[in-house]
Amino acid sequence: MFMRRRPLVRPVVRPAGAPLLRGALVGGAAYAAGRSAARGSRREQDQEQAIADLQAQQAQQAQQAQQAQQAAFQAQSAALPPQPAPAAQPSVIDQLTRLGELAQQGLLTPEEFTAAKAKLLGV
Repeated sequence: MFMRRRPLVRPVVRPAGAPLLRGALVGGAAYAAGRSAARGSRREQDQEQAIADLQAQQAQQAQQAQQAQQAAFQAQSAALPPQPAPAAQPSVIDQLTRLGELAQQGLLTPEEFTAAKAKLLGV
């Protein structure tokens, strides 16, 4: 008992160039173009978001590196002993006294002593 099946939908036969067929072709092409443009736009937005995320991440890493350098510099400067204050310049009298002692010890000749004394006194 085999029964013959009838098709559920009967095909609609229209003459070539019917407006319905042309509308379907034009509409289908426009639909495909719109979807393609939407996909391209979405892809560009995703790329721009990824670039913005990477730039933010790089900026954060650069800031952390700068903070680490500052902390290392502060730790290094804290570890160094303080520099002693530069010694005060000895007075002219002290320098003349020192020159006289050197001349008495024989380390300076009389010519060297008078030249150094003239230099100190600005003569």
